[in-house]
Amino acid sequence: MPDTITKLAYQAFQQGKSYFGLAHKTVSTQVMQTVSPPRHLQTSPMDLKVLQMLQQRMSALLETDWQDAEAGVYPKELLFDNPWDDFFRFYPLVCLDLPKIWDRLNKRDYQTFADDIDTTGYPQYYLQNFHHQTDGYLSDMSANLYDLQVEILFNGTADPMRRRVLAPLKQGLAEAGFGAGAKVLDVACGTGRTLSMLRDALPKASLYGVDLSPTYLRKANENLMAKPGVLPQLIQANGENLPFVDDYFEGAVSVFLFHELPPAARQNVINEMYRVVKPGGTVVLCDSIQRLDSPEFEVAMENFPQMFHEPYYRHYTTDDLNQRLSDAGFEAVSNQVHFMSKYWVCRKPAAV
Repeated sequence: MPDTITKLAYQAFQQGKSYFGLAHKTVSTQVMQTVSPPRHLQTSPMDLKVLQMLQQRMSALLETDWQDAEAGVYPKELLFDNPWDDFFRFYPLVCLDLPKIWDRLNKRDYQTFADDIDTTGYPQYYLQNFHHQTDGYLSDMSANLYDLQVEILFNGTADPMRRRVLAPLKQGLAEAGFGAGAKVLDVACGTGRTLSMLRDALPKASLYGVDLSPTYLRKANENLMAKPGVLPQLIQANGENLPFVDDYFEGAVSVFLFHELPPAARQNVINEMYRVVKPGGTVVLCDSIQRLDSPEFEVAMENFPQMFHEPYYRHYTTDDLNQRLSDAGFEAVSNQVHFMSKYWVCRKPAAV
């Protein structure tokens, strides 16, 4: 029997997050235009038809999110999971950080880090103030604010978009005959949000996460310790050189990584994911929509790197990741699109 009350509660919860995100962006934009109007920002307005299509896609995303929970892909409690402690602790700091973001935007200052941050040993492409973010991905403050900033950016839909990797991953593991204790890797795990969802959806799996940022890994450990369950193994590493032997994992995912990589690094990460996944294993990638299959949102894709420092995004929107996956050796490559995210689902060929 359909759980109507819970569904209504979920819809109200998501609607509240959406209104909050819109209110934050509206107010902060008005303040910015008054206090520190951007000198170089050139964006194009989206017409009413495009905005209506975005709203329709958001509604479809939330319906899919509910249907997956109703089907048991993950527990319904996950739909209401929200880091409220972090919200009340760090939302004021999100607001206080805005003048620094506006200053970097006006100065086109994209590679500045605090003096106490050691930037040695990182690839040059990583040393960016992505989204004009203070200290890029290399400070505790950045790690504390990141999830809130992303939720505001996507009007409360970041988690529903992340959860879209769970159904194809579980299906792929089941079809390959891998047991409940399968090993699953999250490449560029960040603050651990996706790992937390994987743990709820696959409670007996052995989970691993790698990320370049030690501060984000600390935040991931903090977030994962706050909920019951076996802790995933977290390792500081570059996705271009994963510290695992060949054919080690039954599955792997990566969420919101590839648009922040230059082309050669994208291929290197895909090659490494192919190497460490077992024959028959499933890989699911989640990232931004692309012009290849969402041309109706071209204006949004043009505006995004203008509004946020994303130096590799334009190339990403036209990059054929299906071909990159095939070049690495993956087969059965398929795509899905949910709201503003695109997904690649593929399999490493089974051993003969």
